[in-house]
Amino acid sequence: MPEIEYVTVADHAEAVNGKLYLHGAGWSDMVQPPGPGGQPGISHLGIAASILVGWNETNRRFPLSIMIVHEDGDEIVKLDAQIEAGRPPGITPGTDFRSLLAINANLAFPKTGRYDVRAELEGERRQVTFRVQAMPVLPLMPGQQAAG
Repeated sequence: MPEIEYVTVADHAEAVNGKLYLHGAGWSDMVQPPGPGGQPGISHLGIAASILVGWNETNRRFPLSIMIVHEDGDEIVKLDAQIEAGRPPGITPGTDFRSLLAINANLAFPKTGRYDVRAELEGERRQVTFRVQAMPVLPLMPGQQAAG
């Protein structure tokens, strides 16, 4: 059975030629900018996952779900995908393979608080948690006018 090795968050993530490239990874707090009319602003989020695929699970597809869930249970994003690892010629029998996934999204988080990024594969789950905070509004200095 394939195994989710890890899932992490980053400012940006890419999976290229069997390698993960993470920019600004491993954080636990995100400050969301304000959007127009006081609505939540857009934040860029990268998600990376590594799935170990055993020799006997190669050349088969397995369903993988990635979701972002607020602490109150509201699911704000869900992505369903399939992973499959093939066996290149000349590989030693019994070798495990690593399937890498990188996702980037521009999201407006509807609420502040704790969010979980959950990766689910064949009943197994790994997750990483982060917090979204509102960007503090700075008071105006005497004589300063609000932008807008």
